[in-house]
Amino acid sequence: MGWVTDRGPSRAEIGACIQCGICVPHCPTFRLTGREDASPRGRLAAMAAVADGIAPLDGTFAEMLSFCLGCRACEVACPSLVPYGRLLEAAREEVAVANRTSVIRGAVWGRAINSSALLGLGSRVLAGAQSIGLLRLVPGGVGRSLRGVRSLAGRPRSRLGSTSEPTGPPLATVGLLTGCVMDEWFREVHEATVGLLQRAGYTVVAPAGQVCCGALAAHAGAGAEARRLAGRNLEAFADVDFVVANAAGCGAHLKEYERIVGTALPTVDVTEVVAAAIKSGRLPRYPESRGRVGVQDPCHLRNAQRIVREPRLVLAAAGYEPVTVDPSSMCCGAAGAWSLLHPAASAELGSRKAEEVAGIGVDVVASANPGCEMQLRSHLPAGVRIAHPVELYWEAVQQA
Repeated sequence: MGWVTDRGPSRAEIGACIQCGICVPHCPTFRLTGREDASPRGRLAAMAAVADGIAPLDGTFAEMLSFCLGCRACEVACPSLVPYGRLLEAAREEVAVANRTSVIRGAVWGRAINSSALLGLGSRVLAGAQSIGLLRLVPGGVGRSLRGVRSLAGRPRSRLGSTSEPTGPPLATVGLLTGCVMDEWFREVHEATVGLLQRAGYTVVAPAGQVCCGALAAHAGAGAEARRLAGRNLEAFADVDFVVANAAGCGAHLKEYERIVGTALPTVDVTEVVAAAIKSGRLPRYPESRGRVGVQDPCHLRNAQRIVREPRLVLAAAGYEPVTVDPSSMCCGAAGAWSLLHPAASAELGSRKAEEVAGIGVDVVASANPGCEMQLRSHLPAGVRIAHPVELYWEAVQQA
């Protein structure tokens, strides 16, 4: 049968895998199960079989792909530079089209999450549930994820202005990706981002026409919806010099727009631009006096964007001693909707990450991705604070 569209994984790129197995021990799902079909090598072999018409695009293949976190740790380890992440998304889109689920997935991951009215209503309901302790009654992965959300009850919600001027001579105009849940649940990260960019000399624009980056749609196999969202964002950010993202997964996806729709959107992670401003002297450094902070490396920051040094530089400039939570950088088990689709496996990975945090003995953990932060908070004791690196640095700036 093979692929059903011309967007299926390239047989040449699949064939770049030499089946050496170097990626296998880096794969979280293989380490959880010990199964070859839960490893990158096994999934690529299955893709090859489907592409060659040997195996069908059936439920077994779909479940094999679904169980992958998409953490892309295999890409870092691969000596053949197999582009596993984009092959996975392309194969998931083929499954969605073959099973006629792409329209449903697109509605859920695209249009629904872009509804400010729905997100606002959901956030108000969530804030009420937090205030009266109802979330502890919600079972399973949904309850665990919701318990990882920052406290929303009684928090003022000041909307971001469309333009924020720099405090000194302007260097450039940057667009801030406000995102979907970031804007509702992580507003403090946006406020820290805008404050630091202003001090570093940037005019910050948050275009009203922007939408979700499209990562969730792409990961779910809703390729058409992901491409639609990319087109909307390219229009919204057409007049800025570059875009700043403060969610690792969003930034990784924005940086792949050229592959997805043929047009690049210049994008940097906020830790990149803040670290550069610190190194150039446009933002200050403070004496090391705030103690140790655990650094959790989000998969889409470390593996997809290959950003490791910058968050640590930002934290050190704030006066912290950065300590890596997990030198092997195993996925925390959040992975967008994966924690809801595979709650038991997600809980196991989250528990392992919590044990690693406990092992280094810190009471503050820095994470640059909202899903990772929620996963950490849902597994760590209440006394451990989880915050974005730029939030911790912004606090140091404000307190100086």
